[in-house]
Amino acid sequence: MSHSIAVVGEGLLADYVYKELSGIYQITRWSSMDEASPNGENLALVLHDSWRPAEHLKADDVFRSSGIPWLRGFIAFGEANIGPLVLPDKKGCSQCADVRRFMTGPDRREQFQIKEYKMDQRNIQQDPWATNLGLWQTSLLVQEEVHRFFNGEKAQTHEHVLFLHLNTLRLSRHFILPDPYCHVCSDLPEDTADLAKIELKQSPKTSIDSYRCRSMDDLQTVLSQDYLDSRTGLLNFKRYDFTSPFADTIVNLPLLSGNELNAGRTQSYAQSELAGILEGLERNCGYSPKGKRTQVYEPYSKVEKYAIDPQSIGLHTEKQYELPDFPFRPLDEDRPIHWVWGYSLTENRPILVPEIFAYYSLGGGEGFVYETSNGCAVGGSLEEAILYGIFEIVERDSFLMTWYAELPIPRLDNKSIDDQELQLMIQRIHAVTGFEVHLFNATTENGIPSIWALAKNTKEKGMNLLCAAGAHVDPLRAVKGAVQELAGMLLNMDDTFEKNKKKYVQMYKHSHLVQQMEDHSMLYGLKEAEKRLYFLLDKRLVKDFHKEFGPVRKSADLLDDLQAVLDVFKQLKLEVIVVDQTSPELKRNALHCVKVVIPGMLPMTFGHHLTRLKGLDRVLKIPAKLGYVKRPLKFNELNPYPHPFP
Repeated sequence: MSHSIAVVGEGLLADYVYKELSGIYQITRWSSMDEASPNGENLALVLHDSWRPAEHLKADDVFRSSGIPWLRGFIAFGEANIGPLVLPDKKGCSQCADVRRFMTGPDRREQFQIKEYKMDQRNIQQDPWATNLGLWQTSLLVQEEVHRFFNGEKAQTHEHVLFLHLNTLRLSRHFILPDPYCHVCSDLPEDTADLAKIELKQSPKTSIDSYRCRSMDDLQTVLSQDYLDSRTGLLNFKRYDFTSPFADTIVNLPLLSGNELNAGRTQSYAQSELAGILEGLERNCGYSPKGKRTQVYEPYSKVEKYAIDPQSIGLHTEKQYELPDFPFRPLDEDRPIHWVWGYSLTENRPILVPEIFAYYSLGGGEGFVYETSNGCAVGGSLEEAILYGIFEIVERDSFLMTWYAELPIPRLDNKSIDDQELQLMIQRIHAVTGFEVHLFNATTENGIPSIWALAKNTKEKGMNLLCAAGAHVDPLRAVKGAVQELAGMLLNMDDTFEKNKKKYVQMYKHSHLVQQMEDHSMLYGLKEAEKRLYFLLDKRLVKDFHKEFGPVRKSADLLDDLQAVLDVFKQLKLEVIVVDQTSPELKRNALHCVKVVIPGMLPMTFGHHLTRLKGLDRVLKIPAKLGYVKRPLKFNELNPYPHPFP
């Protein structure tokens, strides 16, 4: 009997396991973790006929410090939970498993509250579903894991948990990602200027015609397996959108505040699922710092030398800050706020960025501006993520520049685009939805091809107009991205629009009623709102697509494309700053997430009262630089209505 086991717990489950294993292994038994006195055992089992979270927390602390692997088994809400197998020198513990399990359920807040309640309970009664048959079956699963462990085989509960439904005896196995915030096993590094430094490296493309460094086939082996699981996943469900003209897939990111739906839009459901997962991972990284512990808490006046100028990212006006119940307050340069370290790729230096700007600001607290996912992107390499973060900023900036200055940008001749897939996409949209697609060249002074796509309804009912945008160094990809966005929304919005039409009529009359993201799109579903887009919908001549954009420069490495884009912004004296948002969950699969900040570029905001233009004089100067007007504009000459970005 060379192997020793510590069995902790009282009840039938612990009795069954102790009885069956005592003839095979040397076993020490204690009734609770308060009595436990580890003495170099090879494995510990913590087994109960009910859920006792205080015992699990103590086990995590005691066995980790003692260097002893341990496995838990317990009954909760009619289900046996076995695992994970906790290794003292690895991340991932019982507390991580609880968080993952709670977050996937619709009652996630209540689960956390129940755990807190049970932490203080001494005498927890046996779970009503803990029958002799169910407990015996659970004990067999625990025994099997013990044998695997000592035989040198990979345990089923390594990085996983087993759930046994005690009514049906249905068994399922689920992957557990370590929680980066876990107070037991996480060891996030401190956020420092040195850690923020970025050294761009070569990032070979999957092919000369690609703009990705990893293929979807490569990512397919890890994305669903590691991130999508209905019981323990970072993302907890997928849904195929059969309403959309294309093969769209919706993937959900569960948050304490609710559910965040993420759309993958491609020509196949399998590819769309992967794209939706990647968008969900981007959203998860963007809510708060998960890859580092922020340290800097100082007023701007003390860190001014090392920090971004808040004025350069666009602020709200004094009038906005004075609105009743406005969720933000003006920045006080002598009031401490939290900062994160980013890196300026144009000036090659670390730079401090307000945390509420580097991550999604939800109002209140230190908030002085409203910020969304502007510039956030996930990539197979850091270079890829940065490039696509820049594309998103350019896409939104060009759209808003066109809107605020009411620019009569060139309308493109759809038929002049020599791409069969795109032509079929446009034809299918018209056949399935009754919408005609109009394309416009919204490219600004940076020269990165930017597209404004507009769908016009030919039917009597439903949304009248819908807009989308795209930007990419390859104009065809910019077009396809914008058209995919349109297609994913067209039919999904019709029922909501017709049901709430009176509300949108009021928004048309009173712009301050446009409060939510969807309000911006729905407002322009009204036929009477069409006249606000007069600068696009006149009878101007259409332009040949290829003459507007010219040939696309080909390269074999994303670094070449990124460097070319960075050179453009350097010439324009626009600084490109990157905040690395990559979480440990992404690092395990060599994925990267960033927030790109380009001070001076126009930020997309949702809710008309949250528009941010103060300090962004570029919106006044660029229309003249592009030749659309004869002189720089004034703020009171800008389009006063809510934008139609979806």
